[in-house]
Amino acid sequence: MISDAALVAAAREDPEAFRAIYDRYAHRVHAYFARRTRDADAAHDLTAETFAQAWLVRARFRDEAGGSAGPWLFGIARNVLLMSVRRGRLEQRACERLGLHERLDQRPADAVPELSWADDADTADELLASLPPAQREAVRLRVVEDLGYTEVAAALGTSAPAARVRVHRGLAALRARATPSPTVTSSPERSR
Repeated sequence: MISDAALVAAAREDPEAFRAIYDRYAHRVHAYFARRTRDADAAHDLTAETFAQAWLVRARFRDEAGGSAGPWLFGIARNVLLMSVRRGRLEQRACERLGLHERLDQRPADAVPELSWADDADTADELLASLPPAQREAVRLRVVEDLGYTEVAAALGTSAPAARVRVHRGLAALRARATPSPTVTSSPERSR
């Protein structure tokens, strides 16, 4: 049997070698995410992101575990999970700044928060309208319609990671527009 290290080294030139790594580890990486997120869609998305990242950095793989790629892949998985949590916090803050709020009384404790427009929907609509169409639709589907990234990706005709990027960029732009910029005023003493 060919070692993981040999397969990762071969994957630099041969995508089929990387597929063998995927076949060996996809189930275990998915189980890792399923235990931590308790969300089947998120576990699939995070698994896909992990292997996408592993593919991108395969040339940097160093065999430090006796031929096993497991520690390397699970290190990437841990980083993908941490980045996802950070993105989630950014999205939550963006939703709060946009005037979106959670209806805590209408959802089970383990459910994804249901988001609804606040009283000042016109302002939120104006902010959304200011986004490029692809970002606007991604944010609308994710935040307003509360769809998972897999569903957003399907609706947009793209991949889940690309949908995440569109949502992230859209929310970052909305956050920047919704946060009032400090105004510089001159004091009477300085203007004299």
